[in-house]
Amino acid sequence: MEELTAFLEKHEARIVETFRKRVVVSEHDQFKDTIHLNGRAMYRMVLRYFREQMTLEDIKQLAYKVAAERNRVDINIGDFVHNVCLGRNLILELLQEGSFEPDALVNAIIKINECFDVFLVQAISRYTDLKNSDLAEKKQFIERSHKDRLTILGQMASSFVHEFRNPLTSIIGFSKLLKEDYPDLPYVDIIVNELYQLNFRVSQFLLVSKKGIIPRKSEVINLQQLFEETISFLNPNIVDVNADIQCVIDAECELTGYRDEIKQVFINIISNALDVLYRKNGKKVVAIEVFQHDGTTEISISNNGVPIPPDLLPLIFEPFFTTKELGTGLGLYVSKEIIERHAGTITCESSEESTRFTMQFSSEIVREAP
Repeated sequence: MEELTAFLEKHEARIVETFRKRVVVSEHDQFKDTIHLNGRAMYRMVLRYFREQMTLEDIKQLAYKVAAERNRVDINIGDFVHNVCLGRNLILELLQEGSFEPDALVNAIIKINECFDVFLVQAISRYTDLKNSDLAEKKQFIERSHKDRLTILGQMASSFVHEFRNPLTSIIGFSKLLKEDYPDLPYVDIIVNELYQLNFRVSQFLLVSKKGIIPRKSEVINLQQLFEETISFLNPNIVDVNADIQCVIDAECELTGYRDEIKQVFINIISNALDVLYRKNGKKVVAIEVFQHDGTTEISISNNGVPIPPDLLPLIFEPFFTTKELGTGLGLYVSKEIIERHAGTITCESSEESTRFTMQFSSEIVREAP
C-alpha cells in the first residue's frame, strides 16, 4: 500500500491540474478561480486515508466545509456531484498506469470508493440541510414582513374607515330621504345601491384591521333567509351579468355566528363568480347548495365561468392576491378569516366545467369576537 500511496503522491500535481481544466464551474461562483483547491483537498484526503492519518469523521468534517462553501455561492448541486465524481475517476484512471499487484489494486479501489462515498454522502446531506435552513429563514423573514404589512394596513384601514364611514352613512341616509320625498326621481335607487356597495367594500378593510370588530353576541342564522338577502343586495350586478342564480337550500339549515360577517362571505364569493361570468359567452350560472348532515353544515357556491389556473389555485386565499385589474385581493382572504373564526373551513376546486367553493361548519359554537 505504501508503494501505491507514493505513486499517487508523485502524480498529485498532474491530476490536480487535469481536474482544474475539466471541472465544471459556474460563472457567478466567487470561488471559481480556486475551486481546483477542493480537488487537491480531495486528492490529499485519499492519500491521508490510505496512510490512516485521516478517519471517516475527518472526511465528514471536510465534506461539511466544502458543502458550506458550495451553499454560500448557491451553485447547482448537480455540478458539485459531477466534480466529485470527476476527482474519483481521475484517481482510478491514474492507478491503471501503475504496475501493482491485483490484490493491492483491488484494496486501493475499495478504499478510494469508500472515501469518496462518505465524502459525497456527507457533503450532499450537509448541503441539503443548509439549503433547507436558508429557505426556512427566508420564509420566516417573508412571513414576518408580511405580518408587518398587514399590521400597518390594519392601522391605516381602521383610521381611514372610521373617518370615511361617518359622511358615507349621512349620504346613504339623505339618499333614502330623497327617495321618500321624490319617489319618481330617476337614478336614486342606483345611487343608494352603489353607496351600499361602497360601504360593503370599506367593511372588508375594517375586518382586516381587526380593530373594527365590535364585541357582540353571535346569533342563530337561517341560511335560506341570508342568501335571499345576499341575492337581493347583489341583484343589480346579477341583472348586469345576466346570470342565472340556482338555489337548492334546505329551509331548516341554520348556523350560529355573526350575521353580517357570514353575509359578507357570501357576497364576496358570489361577486367573484359574477365578475368571472361577465366575460363568458352563453349560459351563465351561479349554483348555491346548502344542506346539513352528521352535525355538519355544508355550503357550496359554484359558477361555470373560466376556471382558475392550477398554479394560482393555492394562492387565492392569500391577502393582496388578485387577478383583477382593480381588485384589492382581500375578498377571499377576509372570507377565509371569517369562516375560520366560525370554526369552519373553505376549499376551492376548479375545472373546465365549474369552479366550486365549499364551506363546512361543525356544530361547534363560534368563538366570540375579541
